[in-house]
Amino acid sequence: MTEQQRYADAAARYFEAWNATGDEALGKAVAAAFDEQATYTDPLADVAGQDGLAAVIVGAHAQFPGFVFRQLGDVDGHHDVARFGWELVAPDGTAPVAGFDVVRLADDGRIRTVVGFLDRVPAM
Repeated sequence: MTEQQRYADAAARYFEAWNATGDEALGKAVAAAFDEQATYTDPLADVAGQDGLAAVIVGAHAQFPGFVFRQLGDVDGHHDVARFGWELVAPDGTAPVAGFDVVRLADDGRIRTVVGFLDRVPAM
């Protein structure tokens, strides 16, 4: 597997986790995407562990019911670090929220750390 494929696979699992619904599906998707000690930090959250990540995902779904996360552009990376853009898409196809994440991969290809940035947020 090439390094680029490793980054792309990690990002695909990341979006599967963020789009998972239901406790069982979410738990499996988070475990597949993130290692046990994973950390996630963005302007709205700072959590550690798979349970913390799952709680942030559940919170996003509660705040934006029916929305899905979608990758923007290609994944770029070097060494064990990758970056990618994303947007949160409403049922009507609009995308009021967009951001950019930088992730560090563990040896097994799962994500160890996420540092997220919000580029576009709706006015509150």
